Amino acid sequence: MPSLSPLRVYLDEDVDVLLAPLLAAHGMDCLTTLAVGNLGRPDEEQLSFAFRESRILITHNRVDFENLAMAWWGQRRDHAGIILSIRRSDTYELARHVLPVVQLFDQVGWISTILYA
Repeated sequence: MPSLSPLRVYLDEDVDVLLAPLLAAHGMDCLTTLAVGNLGRPDEEQLSFAFRESRILITHNRVDFENLAMAWWGQRRDHAGIILSIRRSDTYELARHVLPVVQLFDQVGWISTILYA
């Protein structure tokens, strides 16, 4: 049965803000680092913010967030989910890759999950 509440996502600052309305058009609740004033904050703060807000973090920063997720796992800390996406010059192409991945789980199913798009 599909979730009644929209999936909540948070775009890291390295992800084109134009992805937010493309995901919102598919019923997702999207925030960007720009919209919430988190530009320039460290990765751990971004992941903590996403967890507090129950938002799946979408980023192109694969290495740093893989390492951070492993560190949190070692500390038995949960995060709200991470999608590590390959950077693409076309935001529509990015959306075509991210959309099916983000829709794999409901919000609870994303807890401490990391997938690639």
